[in-house]
Amino acid sequence: MKRSGRVFFKDLLAGIVWQDDDGYGFVYDSYYLSTKGQPVSMTLPLRTEPYQSKTMIPFFDGLIPEGWLLAITVKNWKINPSDRMELLLKACRDCIGAVSIESIEIKEDE
Repeated sequence: MKRSGRVFFKDLLAGIVWQDDDGYGFVYDSYYLSTKGQPVSMTLPLRTEPYQSKTMIPFFDGLIPEGWLLAITVKNWKINPSDRMELLLKACRDCIGAVSIESIEIKEDE
């Protein structure tokens, strides 16, 4: 199963973050790279190659709410608190700061 989201930096599509059977990944959008956009994080410098990890990439994990806000998020959306990708896709559409995540819906027949 693959789940993914569009990553926006200051309302510009910067790339795609995903989770699949191999772990997690992030890749910058080619148009964003061609416009010499800013990195979404100092830990994710601009490059064409995808970033991949067995665990959630720390920058994205850091966007997920903590404490009482996490509790509200889990309760309101009925999300498993250990499902980091689902938390990222649901709770980070309107993050504090310049980065936001928009879930990419996958149709059943894909």
